[in-house]
Amino acid sequence: MSPILTLRGTSISYRGPDGPVPAVHEVDLELEPGDTLGLAGESGCGKTTLAMSVLRLLPRSAVLDGDVLLDGKDVRSLNFGQLRAARWATASVVFQGAMHALNPVRTVGAQIAEPMRLHGTGGDLDAGVAELLESVELPASRAGAYPHELSGGQKQRVMIAMALACEPRLIIADEPTTALDVVVQAQVLALLGRLVAERGIALLMISHDLSVLAASCARIAVMHEGRIVEHGPSGQVMGSPRHPHSRVLAEAFPTVGDPRFRLVEPSPAAPGRVLLAAEAVEVTFPARSGPPVRAVRGVDLAVGQDEVVALVGQSGSGKTTLARTLLGLQRPSSGAVRFDGAPLPASGAGLRDYRRRVQLVLQDPTGALNPRHTVYEAVAEGLRVHGDVADEAAKVTAALEAAELRPASTFLSRFPHELSGGQRQRVVIAGALVLAPQVLVADEPVASLDATVRGEILALLLRLRVERGLSTLVITHDLGLAWNIADRVAVMYRGEIVELGPVEQVLLDPRHEYTKTLLAAVPSLERRPG
Repeated sequence: MSPILTLRGTSISYRGPDGPVPAVHEVDLELEPGDTLGLAGESGCGKTTLAMSVLRLLPRSAVLDGDVLLDGKDVRSLNFGQLRAARWATASVVFQGAMHALNPVRTVGAQIAEPMRLHGTGGDLDAGVAELLESVELPASRAGAYPHELSGGQKQRVMIAMALACEPRLIIADEPTTALDVVVQAQVLALLGRLVAERGIALLMISHDLSVLAASCARIAVMHEGRIVEHGPSGQVMGSPRHPHSRVLAEAFPTVGDPRFRLVEPSPAAPGRVLLAAEAVEVTFPARSGPPVRAVRGVDLAVGQDEVVALVGQSGSGKTTLARTLLGLQRPSSGAVRFDGAPLPASGAGLRDYRRRVQLVLQDPTGALNPRHTVYEAVAEGLRVHGDVADEAAKVTAALEAAELRPASTFLSRFPHELSGGQRQRVVIAGALVLAPQVLVADEPVASLDATVRGEILALLLRLRVERGLSTLVITHDLGLAWNIADRVAVMYRGEIVELGPVEQVLLDPRHEYTKTLLAAVPSLERRPG
């Protein structure tokens, strides 16, 4: 059987003002139909650059050397028409972050149909779209939906359906499960595995998460500083890594129950002085048809002084709605939110002051930061909103230093696209710290970060807790994150807190069936594709 993809001595560099900047060095890899290869490595190691070279999706500043053979043809010599014919039909891409990859003003059905229309596959496009949706376990009726009407897992399935539209022989999946909860992640990985097995497709999966690759790929290649430093069967690479960097990646994977990854001491079952509390909070939304939707149902939750509480649950469980209510961005239908014992003001100066004391760290730093604003402007925005412009420059510098962007002077004039993912997340944290809050509400603060950067951000949050006495409510689907830094964990399911207690109790001795389901879905380095 001839390979669908062959890389021989593949090197990639970018033209820079001071000469070429190497990104990928002398890579040799091969995939045959039905093969599954995981490409692992930290952000910036060159794995996405290498994968995008397969369909010549690199920017014009990139210089490609060596052989990149797609179905036996050198992609460097293909003209535009030949390259267009190869895209989607010979090989296709499932891009990272379906929320950004899908066009928000077009229905998902129209977007799935587009590659079929471009390639003139013939037949009834509507029927083809319906068949593709059903193949990724979505009802055909969702063809008329817009991306904002779908969950994260559903959007990712739409991206997979688009990738399958022209029956390619190779799928390149770039971080296909980033920011998905553990249950949906397991479903998406199982779906990819089934499609590869049924259709004989070759799969090249890129991820910084070794558990994703261990669950999906027969072989793993580990990339470090642009080079393949280890390549072999998943069991060997994960179980007995030979290269030091492979061992670093494996050891950095957070394991629930492993004391090495528990970064805080055991805490009491109840908080001390309560700073932020929800008391019997209900949030109900009217529906277009049918009964109202009860998004939050009688929730009691407290965050104490110097405490880290993790609120965990699947997408759609009500976590974000509860967080918005605690931040004063959503009015509760009943119940109350209290800060330091006083009820949350409904409006006016009191609510304004409250929002200064309780700050939000958003999930997606790329979406949270205005691409046209410098780092200085991004961090200073909160001060200007609250009319606190005295010593603005000094406060911005201090916030950046506290977020470990040092020296701050080197970052002030940069734009978001000039920063790494970890640096962008630190800018978002600095934007919250600049107002000297007492509580942080951190919504999935490390969801899209690799293991090393994740560890740095978690260490930062814990240092801020000690140095500033910050309390933190972490909204997450990642039980490993809860095990890392939380004192207590609250498990949310269908709008209710179904389990609440110290992390050691809830995660090591769960009592509710839903908590057990979440723990059973946590990916493991021991799982291998069958």
